[in-house]
Amino acid sequence: MKITFYGHASLGIEVGGKHIIVDPYISANPNAAHIDIDTLKADYILLTHAHGDHILDVEAIAKRTNAVIVSNAEIAGYYGAKGFQSHPMNHGGSWNFDFGKLKYVNAIHSSSFPDGSYGGNPGGFVIEGEHKNVYIAGDTALTMDMKFIPMRTKLDLAILPIGDNFTMDVEDAIIASDFLDCDKILGYHYDTFGYIEIDHEESIRKFFNKGKDLMLLEIGSSIEL
Repeated sequence: MKITFYGHASLGIEVGGKHIIVDPYISANPNAAHIDIDTLKADYILLTHAHGDHILDVEAIAKRTNAVIVSNAEIAGYYGAKGFQSHPMNHGGSWNFDFGKLKYVNAIHSSSFPDGSYGGNPGGFVIEGEHKNVYIAGDTALTMDMKFIPMRTKLDLAILPIGDNFTMDVEDAIIASDFLDCDKILGYHYDTFGYIEIDHEESIRKFFNKGKDLMLLEIGSSIEL
């Protein structure tokens, strides 16, 4: 499994020979100006919620790639009504895709489209594929529901928001990693806006002091599990 960071909460995941894009907010992010969305491969687009900083490039990528948009029922229905391929899910449900098993799990946040229309309830995803399991938290506060995830799935990586203000901060993410029984963390949802700027060295140190590994990737960089 290969995971590429495209800035903010945007990810590329290669697993089972398939290409997945998560929450594409790239073309308007000045920190990701060197990423050309027209070169990105996508068989699937996973959306955690409907906010503009998570769905900006969905239609451009889906129109070019014919990717299947996977999200909650409301978001999937929104794009399905526009003629895009979509697969609806809801909290606690899972589906066996050709890249692996995907489960839609709880998140504590809000969710509405930029025009104010209803975007359903926010969520996160657990991907089980190629003997590697990853949790993508989406935008969320720290929640006790995270404790349920390792009861079913042994995680190899947890991808957690750490920017504070709109989501949990570094300290809460450390607690989340305890709840998840996962000490390997990829941080995201930080630095894009003034509200969510972080001190990189201090954040990494705080995780290290708890015996955990926080990775903060350069935009466009990848890790392999």
